[in-house]
Amino acid sequence: MPRFYVNVFFHALPSGSAYLGGEPADDFVRVTIDHIARAMDNDAEQQQFLAACTRILQPYIAARGLRWELHVDETPFSLWTIDGLKPPAPGTAAGEKWRSENRPSAWEGS
Repeated sequence: MPRFYVNVFFHALPSGSAYLGGEPADDFVRVTIDHIARAMDNDAEQQQFLAACTRILQPYIAARGLRWELHVDETPFSLWTIDGLKPPAPGTAAGEKWRSENRPSAWEGS
């Protein structure tokens, strides 16, 4: 998979702007993942993905005494473009080019 498919954004909120259950929550982190490049076809795969994310995040969030929540939104591959280009299917020559060059480029079918 091309590295540029992974984007990370941090949105810091001012103290006093987060509430859980109507109570101030300055010790809360919400992690949202927009999963687009690949589809998770079954519950076992989804649970494996969540477990992997939890293992990765745990030392940075829970181990620091913060409360946290994680959720994943899965967008259909067919509803995704990058720089106006339809990403090539995995395992294709165009997909390999995107991966090796780490950037999108026009391809037949886009």
